Amino acid sequence: MRLQGKTLIIGSGKSGISSAGLLFRNGCEYALFDSNESLSVDEIRSRSEALKDNSVNIYLGDMSAEDIKGFERAVVSPGVPLDTDIVVKCRENKVDVIGEIELAYLFSKGRIAAITGTNGKTTTVTLIGELLKKQFEDVYVAGNIGDPYTDIADKTTDKSVTVLEISSFQLETIDKFHVNVSAFLNLTPDHLDRHKTMENYAAAKERVANLGTEDDVCVLNASDEWAFDFSKRCPARPVFFSSSKILDDGFYLDEKMIVRAKDGNITKIMDVRDMNLVGVCNAENVMAALAVGEAFGMTYESMVEVISSFKAVPHRIEYSGTVKGVRYYNDSKGTNPDAAVQGIRAMDAPTYLIAGGYDKKIPFDEWVEAFDGKVKKLVLIGQTAQIIADTCEKYGFKNYAFADSFEEAFNICASEASDGENVLLSPACASWGMFKNYEERGDLFKKLVKNLM
Repeated sequence: MRLQGKTLIIGSGKSGISSAGLLFRNGCEYALFDSNESLSVDEIRSRSEALKDNSVNIYLGDMSAEDIKGFERAVVSPGVPLDTDIVVKCRENKVDVIGEIELAYLFSKGRIAAITGTNGKTTTVTLIGELLKKQFEDVYVAGNIGDPYTDIADKTTDKSVTVLEISSFQLETIDKFHVNVSAFLNLTPDHLDRHKTMENYAAAKERVANLGTEDDVCVLNASDEWAFDFSKRCPARPVFFSSSKILDDGFYLDEKMIVRAKDGNITKIMDVRDMNLVGVCNAENVMAALAVGEAFGMTYESMVEVISSFKAVPHRIEYSGTVKGVRYYNDSKGTNPDAAVQGIRAMDAPTYLIAGGYDKKIPFDEWVEAFDGKVKKLVLIGQTAQIIADTCEKYGFKNYAFADSFEEAFNICASEASDGENVLLSPACASWGMFKNYEERGDLFKKLVKNLM
């Protein structure tokens, strides 16, 4: 496929570079812009074959209205807010603003499943990918999970099945993006520094299924206020799951058994104790994955076979080792309070908890309330350390300490935890300011555990 007109790529990070690669492979015209004027044009060109040719313009810092008018569309990287100067200028000059997901969709073929929600996306998408690989030969897993959609879109065929993890930032800039199966897992406060209100955040998430039809399926969490409310206006056919409600039609948790209710019949699918995943949050992820697999025509028996051997994705309540009877868990992907609550709930012994990081302007009340009977001691790091400590005082939790570095926080926990107890990294905050990303933070935790062995 070759797009008409010239495309401006906004942002020189992973998403922007991948967008350039897609356009390059398909013979399209494009240029790249980054607002950081201190970047080196030569260094940016070195990142990709798609940018090496000097005929591909690279703009840094700013662009004139005349320059912008020469473009048919602008592709915005997810990390670029839509109220930034360059995006506003593009819209003022009638340049169509889309995102990397929309660009990739224009080149994509085959059937698509798209998963969104505040928490559980990565585990659910990874599991769905494994399920579908058992049934289909040509399966791609991409999006916010690792490989950008633009890396694989033009490799897909009419027989392909693509599973995408989609963030609210990515959903803000879709237009024609239409998927066969979508899932809205849950919604809890996150990214409010960008979306400002929960209503705006929910509206972005709902876009995952806004172009759906009655022939499409949208998997929704019946226990989540925001996801369930969307079912009332969702254009796709809703299929529900719940960990707290008995459903007449849907997947639900009956004590330790996942069951499917449909047409007055109850089918027992699997006992959660037969899974390697721990916690109610993971039971929800599995039910969502079962619903997606069902929508693609898979049998419960074949899906249970995959689920029974599936292990936690890296950095999500990931067992990292046992040293002197102390079990260590890496939940670095717990980057907001609700996600971190799930990590705490999954603990089955007194737990030393490492938390804190970048301030996303989210309250920590419900997270601290979840400490009761689980968290023995809290060690705080990062920008939010004092904010969290103040919340602890508010709820009468006094056993906390401050650390000046991640290593110091780890050492405090490792030196005080006893045989039969846990050490959990579940920060309830983003990693920015101390680490490049949550993966780097989690990898350091695992390295420190390994050093104790």
